Amino acid sequence: MKKISIVIPCYNEEENVLPLAKALRDCFSAELSDYCYELLFIDNDSHDRTRDRIRELCREDPKIKAIFNAKNFGQFNSPYYAMLQSDGDATILMAADFQDPVEMIPRFVHAWEEGSRIVIGVKIRSRESRLMYWLRGIYYRAIKRMSSVDQISQFTGFGLYDQSFIRVMRSLDDPTPFLRGIVAELGYRRTEIPYTQPKRRAGTTHNNFYTLYDAAMLSFTSYTKVGLRIAVFFGGVCSALSMLIGMLYLVMKLIWWDRFPAGMAPMLIGMLFLGSVQIFFIGLLGEYILSINQRVMKRPLVVEEERINFPDAPKYSGVD
Repeated sequence: MKKISIVIPCYNEEENVLPLAKALRDCFSAELSDYCYELLFIDNDSHDRTRDRIRELCREDPKIKAIFNAKNFGQFNSPYYAMLQSDGDATILMAADFQDPVEMIPRFVHAWEEGSRIVIGVKIRSRESRLMYWLRGIYYRAIKRMSSVDQISQFTGFGLYDQSFIRVMRSLDDPTPFLRGIVAELGYRRTEIPYTQPKRRAGTTHNNFYTLYDAAMLSFTSYTKVGLRIAVFFGGVCSALSMLIGMLYLVMKLIWWDRFPAGMAPMLIGMLFLGSVQIFFIGLLGEYILSINQRVMKRPLVVEEERINFPDAPKYSGVD
């Protein structure tokens, strides 16, 4: 029997982990009875009773595994690390809040059996926030135009990945992995299945402006050069215009010495404009440098505090 690994990242999901485990087990017993499975929960230092719920599941069922992180290592490192620990013939990554529909799993497995090594879910609409869905659409279109890699619109990571692609992920030496970009850049030819994203079953979203900005900048600095190119081109144009205006002012002052007051207003406006532009591009350059710094430090993806129901097997840290 082929084995399917389900990876479920968690952070303060005490109301969702038990119902999700039941829904997944029901799905396998009803529609995927020809497959064996494992459920791998990775908890990113929850502050509610999520870990108690997961321990309860692990005691009841040895097919359910758990990894407890020593601290919160962010929304990208934790699920990526858990995928490296899976040992199924295929691995499915899904959220714990039921916004990734369980009923999509049989469709993923069917497409995988037909030969697709990567099968992903692509949102065509969302029952959550229409505004956020619209803003994400604008972001995806923008990053798609700017990136040299064909980025996938409305893709959160929810999908099935063949073990051959998991081996590719293990071979990467990237302490700040961005799964969506890696799938687009290094993944095999994929099958995209559209779905409607439902509302969270319970709890509140953990996304805020900072986490969304962090995701956007990680994608921007990892897969685009357009920010630095704009800085170079804009700086060159501004330099040429400044020299031209300066020469024009000099000539006009020499011709109409007594009648042409140069004034302070144009100088102040120009200085403030150029100063604000410089600060913006220095900040943008800082984002690129921060991304480089995180990769150069070679920190581990996560540090484990505890793992449950795992055999004595080597861990895949993702960083040599």
